[in-house]
Amino acid sequence: MRGELLTAYFKENSLVKQHLDSYNKFIEHSLQTIVNRVGVIQPAVEGFELRFGNIRLDKPKIIEADGSQRAIHPAEARLRNLTYAAPIFLEIIPVFNGVEKTMFSEVFIGELPVMVKSKLCYLDNMSEDELIEAGEDPADPGGYFIINGSERVLTSIEDLAPNRIMCTREKDNTLVTAKVFSTRFGFRARSVVERTNEGFMRVVFPASPKDLPLVSTLRALGIEKKEDILATFSSDRNVKNDMLLNLELDQTSNKATAMEYLGKKAAPGQAQDYREKRAEILLDTYLLPHIGTLPEDRMKKALYLCKMAEHAIKVAHKEIPQDDKDHYANKRIKLAGDLMEDLFRYAFQFLVKDVSYQAGRADARGRHLAVQTLVRPDALSDRIRYSMATGNWIAGQTGVSQLLDRTSFLSSTSHLRRIISPLSRKHPHFKARDLHGTHWGKLCPNESPEGPSCALVKNMSLLCEISIGEDEKAVEETIAKLGVKL
Repeated sequence: MRGELLTAYFKENSLVKQHLDSYNKFIEHSLQTIVNRVGVIQPAVEGFELRFGNIRLDKPKIIEADGSQRAIHPAEARLRNLTYAAPIFLEIIPVFNGVEKTMFSEVFIGELPVMVKSKLCYLDNMSEDELIEAGEDPADPGGYFIINGSERVLTSIEDLAPNRIMCTREKDNTLVTAKVFSTRFGFRARSVVERTNEGFMRVVFPASPKDLPLVSTLRALGIEKKEDILATFSSDRNVKNDMLLNLELDQTSNKATAMEYLGKKAAPGQAQDYREKRAEILLDTYLLPHIGTLPEDRMKKALYLCKMAEHAIKVAHKEIPQDDKDHYANKRIKLAGDLMEDLFRYAFQFLVKDVSYQAGRADARGRHLAVQTLVRPDALSDRIRYSMATGNWIAGQTGVSQLLDRTSFLSSTSHLRRIISPLSRKHPHFKARDLHGTHWGKLCPNESPEGPSCALVKNMSLLCEISIGEDEKAVEETIAKLGVKL
C-alpha cells in the first residue's frame, strides 16, 4: 500500500519540483520586476533617455554559422557542446526631449540558460513516446541546465531567514546581539543592536561608524524626547532601567545634534553639508533597508530598532530564551530561481552601464542614436554563462553551479535535491553540524558526506517540498484589508 501511495505521489510531484517551480517563477515574474526596478537609462546625452517596457523570452534557439536561426533541443545541445539558452527581448523606447519614438522598440539583449523541463523548455508536457523521439530518457526529472554541452545543476543554498530578528549571546556571554539580515531587491545589510554586559547599547550596520549609541541613532531617526523614547518600550523594569542608563550616557539632546554627531563620526574632517548628507545616506540606505529607503521611513526604522533593543535586553536578563540559529524555521533555502535572479540582476546592471556608455560614445562621435546599435547582447550573456560554467557566483560564492553527477540515476536525483551550507568547511561549527529536531521530515539524517563537509552538505528527505515564497506586499495588503494594523 505504501509503495502504491509513493508511486501515485511521484506521478503528480517531480523530485525536482522545487527547482522547476522557482525557475518558472523567475522567468514569469522576477525578470520583469528587475527590469521595472531600473525603469530608465539616462546616458550623458542631453535630452535623451531610454525607457524599459516588457521583457519577453522565446523558446531556446541556436544561430548557425551561416546566420540562420532554428530551434534546439537538449539532446542536440549535449552532443554539439552548445548552451541550451533562450533569447531575451526587451522593449527599449528611446525618448528625445520628452517625445517617445516607438519604432522597432523590441531589442535582443542576450541569452538566458534554460532549465530542462521548465516552462521554457521543449520537453515540458511531452509524453513518454515524444521524449524518446526527442532522444531523452522519460525517467529523467530535469531541473538542470546545459552549458557548453555539460549538464550543470544549481545547488540549493541554506541561509538564515532574512528580515527576521535573531537574538543570541556572543563572545563568551559578554555581548547580546539582536541581528536582522535586512534584504531588499538583492541588497543585503546586516543590521545589529548590541548590548554589553554593562547595559550600554549600540547599533551596527554596513558603513556605520564604530560604537554608534542606540539613543543617538533613535534621535537622528526622529524620536527626540526622553519621554518619547521611553514610551516606545514596554513597562518591563529591566528594559526601563537599561534605557534610562543609555539616555543618561548619551551625548545628544535632539535630532540636529544627533545628526551632527553621526556626521562627525561617519565623515570626520569633512565640510558640514557633506557630513549631514553622509549621515542621511547611512540612515536611509544602509540601516534596515527592507523597511524602506526614503526619509519618511525613518520613524518606522526607529520603532523597529526599539523592538530589537527590547529583545536584546530581555535575553540579557534571561527573561526570554535566545533564538536558535539552527532551528529550521529560522532558515531559508535559496533555490535555482533565486540564484538565477541574483545573477541576472548583477548581469543586467552591467548591460545598463554598457548601454549608457555606448550612447555617450556614439553622441560624442556625432552618430545617430539607434537603440539596436547601442545594445551589445554579449554584455549580459557572457556574464551569465561564465558564472553558470564555473560556479563562481556573485558575492564571492563558489561551487554554486556543479557538474551533474551521472554515476547512477540515484546519484543524479540526490545531487538535484542537495542543500549546501555557506559555512566554512575548515572550522568545527559543531552546533551547525548537529542533527536538529526540526530536520525531521525535511532533511535526510543519513545522507551526508564524510570528512570536512559532514552535515554542511545535506539532502532533502523523500517527501520534502520547498515552497517558492510569496510577495510580502500582497500579504501585507491582505492583512490591512482585514483590519489588522501593521
